[in-house]
Amino acid sequence: MMGWAEFLEAGAGTNVTAVTPDELEAMIRGIGAERYHNLHPFHKLLHGGELNKGQVQAWALNRYYYQAVIPRKDCALMGTMHDREMRREWRARYFDHDGLGEDDGGIERWLTLTSALGLDRDYVISTKGILSGTRHACDAYVHFVHDKPLLEGIASSLTELFAPKIHSERIAGMLENYDFIDDSMMGYFRKRLTQAPRDVEFALKYVKENARTVPEQQASLRALLFKTGVLWAQLDALYGAYVAPGHIPPGAFDPAKDA
Repeated sequence: MMGWAEFLEAGAGTNVTAVTPDELEAMIRGIGAERYHNLHPFHKLLHGGELNKGQVQAWALNRYYYQAVIPRKDCALMGTMHDREMRREWRARYFDHDGLGEDDGGIERWLTLTSALGLDRDYVISTKGILSGTRHACDAYVHFVHDKPLLEGIASSLTELFAPKIHSERIAGMLENYDFIDDSMMGYFRKRLTQAPRDVEFALKYVKENARTVPEQQASLRALLFKTGVLWAQLDALYGAYVAPGHIPPGAFDPAKDA
């Protein structure tokens, strides 16, 4: 079987044929193995205990915007779903983040983390201190899901296939390596260990069943590549501002002044 990159390079008029659903899944997993953001230098520093508290605060602050964008993305995606049962299935993802009933949701669990790190709750929610790279990457994700066909919107969510591994690494690494982190701050990540596999089971099944032609399969893979780029771009922005060369843009969170 050809690799995902070779499959994507195949243009119209070539003798490339559609792959089987299982071969498509293998390509999806291949993208994760090569492009998921657990490979980013910033994450290696984060999980390895190589960041100071201000840098961890900057990460948590910027990541909040991504968490807050996810339910907006899910609403945009549900707006393209004509099938009622599909909307009912997908809306669990929305409630995972915004909460429902006694479950305060993932956004609130993230705010527990940022507050425990010493960041003012209102300041975090305002998103005034986030990097422009964070904002543009996250907003681009919402626009992508709103503008693209349903298949591509769902395929873009398949980064969740790789999320449990990064959450496990994050829990272990942060608890072991930072004296300002304790288990009470890990609620978001522990919850996602069970939520992400549940969510992605439906999405993967949908993509495997509905991406049957070469153009559909290529579009699905490109959607996943786009999403890995969204996650990677956020860490690029953090690394450039807070690690090397360490140029914090005007107006962005500055640990020396805002923490």
